[in-house]
Amino acid sequence: MTGTTLATRRAPALGSPARRRTRRRGRRILYWVATHAIAIALAIMFLAPLVFMFLTAVMSSNETLTGELWPRSWHWSNFGTALTTDHGVMLHWLLNTLLYAVLATAFMLVSSIPVAYALARFRFRGRKLAFVLVITTMMLPPQVTIVPMYIVWARFHLTGTLWPLILPMLFGDAFSIFLLRQFLVTIPAEYADAARVDGCGEFAAMLRVVLPMARPAIAAVALFQFFYAWNDYFGPLIYTKPDSWTLAVGLSTFRAAHHVEWNLTMAATLLTVLPVMVVFFLAQRVFIQGVTLTGVKG
Repeated sequence: MTGTTLATRRAPALGSPARRRTRRRGRRILYWVATHAIAIALAIMFLAPLVFMFLTAVMSSNETLTGELWPRSWHWSNFGTALTTDHGVMLHWLLNTLLYAVLATAFMLVSSIPVAYALARFRFRGRKLAFVLVITTMMLPPQVTIVPMYIVWARFHLTGTLWPLILPMLFGDAFSIFLLRQFLVTIPAEYADAARVDGCGEFAAMLRVVLPMARPAIAAVALFQFFYAWNDYFGPLIYTKPDSWTLAVGLSTFRAAHHVEWNLTMAATLLTVLPVMVVFFLAQRVFIQGVTLTGVKG
């Protein structure tokens, strides 16, 4: 009887401040869930495959052949096995992918930034036509030009390597030129004019004044190109030989060789997507800023 009386005294009354705070907190949680219901559903849709890959990657080979979703024991060594199996060929694919992604991104920036600056700042005859031609090339799928381009690179004896995918970036990228140009036209021309008054040439004004202000857009196009090169499957499949395979192509052969060992396949897949996820989360602020601040000014 005494215990019941003490429990009754300790429990908050129906209209007590503690009970009211609990109800307000519950309403806020329900309101937040209702407001972000679509975002929560989309987050679950995108995260569910990654969670499934991770759980499968740390299972044993026998567990992956069952219907269990949660591993009985965690086999972290699967990631090391995926990297070192087949004489460490996955590490070789990783180096090829880094070579492709880094050089293609660097060459794209070197070639696309001056073109975008010229289309945004210079006034010359045919400027609008040149801009329309740049936009038109964005509508042309690579499958249309793959046969003549392959013949051209074969005559230069570059097929079987990654150079047919890297060297074209020295001639600019249509999407990057478009995005950079749209950002550069939003920067007031007075900044470059003041630099010219101080004795800077056009190239120095672009390099020292305009480009530092366009860092969000430059970071955005660099990330776009890096992600495209990292995930590119069609180009390396057409042009490269096994010694020059990237992770995207090599992963398909890895899956064929280890089609029963789903834990190793999922571990290799997770190791493939993890670097781009880390790069995106580290640079997401400047990436989103570069995309959202890109103007549509003509």
